[in-house]
Amino acid sequence: MSKTYKNILSNSNFIPNKDWLQIKTIDMHTGGEPLRVIVEGFPELKGKSVLDYRRFCKENFDYLRTTLMFEPRGHADMYGCILLPPNDDEGDFGIIFLHNEGYSTMCGHAIIAISTLAIEMNWIEVKEGDNILKIDAPCGRITSFTKVKNGKIIGVRFHCVPSFVVGLDRTVEVDGLGKVTYDLAYGGAFYAYVDLAKNNFDFDLNAESYRTLISKGMDIKHAVMEVDKEILHPFEKDLSFLYGTIFIDNQKQSSGNDSKNVCVFAEGEVDRCPTGSGVSGRIAIHKARKEIDYGETITIESITNSVFKGSIISEEDYGSFTAVIPQVEGTAHITGMNTFVIDPNDPMKNGFILR
Repeated sequence: MSKTYKNILSNSNFIPNKDWLQIKTIDMHTGGEPLRVIVEGFPELKGKSVLDYRRFCKENFDYLRTTLMFEPRGHADMYGCILLPPNDDEGDFGIIFLHNEGYSTMCGHAIIAISTLAIEMNWIEVKEGDNILKIDAPCGRITSFTKVKNGKIIGVRFHCVPSFVVGLDRTVEVDGLGKVTYDLAYGGAFYAYVDLAKNNFDFDLNAESYRTLISKGMDIKHAVMEVDKEILHPFEKDLSFLYGTIFIDNQKQSSGNDSKNVCVFAEGEVDRCPTGSGVSGRIAIHKARKEIDYGETITIESITNSVFKGSIISEEDYGSFTAVIPQVEGTAHITGMNTFVIDPNDPMKNGFILR
């Protein structure tokens, strides 16, 4: 055996220089959608609420968002989160979400993943049955239930914030597509929901249409943003923006699932899972159309064929809207652990994107 190779085997631990920032993460996925959980090394965020922390991060440490989400450490579709103190003593922790464009208001796949991680890491006292977490997201408090059986996690469900319909069967002119019919709804974030059956598109929701879905989804998002003046949260200005386009195939799928979602959000990201906040908004739409009622469940698959279940927990008045409290169910898995180092002399230390 060569001396060099022996040295490789005996010395595989790299020790960064003292002026290099180190950030530790645990990486996960929910239905194929990534989540990079930042657990150590991120600078302290200041504020008195999750919305304050989100604002402070955007104003002071946005370069670290791009560092961890963009290439070479991430990619155009990377997603992440930072865990923070809750808004009050009734909560377990707060969370803010990171992606290629900025900071989302709600993320169901992240709630499912972080609830799974909380059990795996014993951040709470784990018991058989439902393990309850109260998580403060930018959109409000989310309650999750991680079910443990014989010491193993078998699934997570969460109750989303009040979700409501702004308008059904609205239309917008989109270059290259003509008149597009959409529903506008909120499930922790605002989406334009576009049903294939109501629009004469020449593409489907399969993986082969990936790039077309990005292009057309962003065209629709920008067109709706220009003309629709009702993308307004009843209580929080910071939540009043269109997050993405969700394409829907409401036909029974060959898998037996009731429907299919493909969400194009932020700056052209494609959700690999059915989108928890998107499913929440869909439950509000289906309730408004009298297509779902209490005790009924809809199964929705994604572009990767992963599945979320959606149902109704309750209804309540929310500002001028009648909102539903949706329940969304899914599963998540840990994929690895990272210690990222940031060399101050690296000209690409803050990341870049080549889609």
